[in-house]
Amino acid sequence: MHDPDLAPRLRVLLEGLSAERLPITYQQAAEALGLAPPRTIQRVALALEALMREDVANHRPLLAALVVSRRGELPRAGFFELAVELGRFPADPALHEQAYREELERLLNPAAGPR
Repeated sequence: MHDPDLAPRLRVLLEGLSAERLPITYQQAAEALGLAPPRTIQRVALALEALMREDVANHRPLLAALVVSRRGELPRAGFFELAVELGRFPADPALHEQAYREELERLLNPAAGPR
């Protein structure tokens, strides 16, 4: 169930949210996009992966960092796996949370500058 319009719609959604409303959960993203089951979270995750690839290719902070699991304050494992694969995060899982926090800071405070 591939939706080619989903990633661009998700980018618009995330870029339009105020800092006070961030981060949001995968479920909140699915609801805001009006997705209906089945596989709503999987579809959001695939769209986030597309955004990550675009952001890395364009040397931008990972917008996907704004979407977290409802079971905590971090994205799902797939986010970290792809961030490592794309060369954005270190391979050592012990360093992932700090790398994520730095990425989130770059998104929420653009004046903080590049890495």
